[in-house]
Amino acid sequence: MYIEQAAPSEAATVAAVLNEAAQWLAADGRPLWSAADVGLERVQRDTDAGRYFIARENGDVAGVMRLDMEDPFFWPEIEPGSSAFVHKLAVRRAWAGRGVSTALLAFARERAFELGRRHLRLDCVADRAALRSLYERFGFLLHSEIQKGTSSFARYELPLDN
Repeated sequence: MYIEQAAPSEAATVAAVLNEAAQWLAADGRPLWSAADVGLERVQRDTDAGRYFIARENGDVAGVMRLDMEDPFFWPEIEPGSSAFVHKLAVRRAWAGRGVSTALLAFARERAFELGRRHLRLDCVADRAALRSLYERFGFLLHSEIQKGTSSFARYELPLDN
């Protein structure tokens, strides 16, 4: 699997993967991202800023992920420059169960390490047991659970040996 930074011209591709995942989750009764969260305008802005990465296998897009260098919404207490944050990790349904999530997380870990970050962090809706299990199997440790509005979120961190 090959992972690279999404080019600004690939924003529509990134948005399509995010929308496919959002529709699948909603159809399963587990809505996650709003239309604005995965809309082309927002995705274009983040892609232009170099935040999205695309996983490909033999030229086929398998998944995407946003990697941020700060997250004041979910992690306001974290010292700037100390962590990288995974957001919007999505796998195309045709690639489900084939290690795409793990490959994207490994890429994020290496990228954060190369940037001198001490932790890789992420959050997820607290009641997503399968997702939480994926993160824990990868090595993430539960940091805390927080409340945002009416939702509870689990915050995870992965210490990096810098």
